[in-house]
Amino acid sequence: MQSGKDPPVLALSGPRISLPRLKYRSKDHDVMKLFPSLAATAGALVVLITGCSPGVSAPADSATNTPPPTAPPAAGPWNDKDKVVKTSAEWKAQLSPEAFHVLREHGTERSFSGAYWNNHKPGVYRCAGCGLELFDASSKFESGTGWPSFFQPIQASHIGTTKDNTLFMTRTEVHCARCDGHLGHVFEDGPAPTGLRYCMNSVSLAFESKP
Repeated sequence: MQSGKDPPVLALSGPRISLPRLKYRSKDHDVMKLFPSLAATAGALVVLITGCSPGVSAPADSATNTPPPTAPPAAGPWNDKDKVVKTSAEWKAQLSPEAFHVLREHGTERSFSGAYWNNHKPGVYRCAGCGLELFDASSKFESGTGWPSFFQPIQASHIGTTKDNTLFMTRTEVHCARCDGHLGHVFEDGPAPTGLRYCMNSVSLAFESKP
């Protein structure tokens, strides 16, 4: 006979296996709190698949964030004649290893690790590869993803998009229109007035502060 305090026991021919008694709340189940390891695994999988994901909680200490990179020289209006084309060796010589991986190899930085996800200063975000103006700080918003997010670019012609069918799903990849550096992805779950969320990698950007 089992006491009221002991967990139920599954009777098998082999060793006795104790099944822990799980307590569920009748309202608003919080499975992630009951299974923290499962929550961490699921969260990591979502980040891996989407590259940017809403609803991620910020870490308590963000002091370990990557230092902001130095902004490239200012870049004015441009056209197709101003395309920046470099060899892989030239990009490696110019960029940090992490920036090269993201900008030139379509990598994704870890959420909440970049320099700009929590940056609230006024200014302009440029391409870290060629310096082209991409986003104004006035279009930045808190997405809760751990990546800097914007609802519109400075000029539509300053960015390009391609269909991304990697990781068993279809997304819209965003890149710099001048140097083709990978920036992140755009999703249709942003705020007004555009309804778009440009989820960018901090390491793909260089911030120029303005008064």
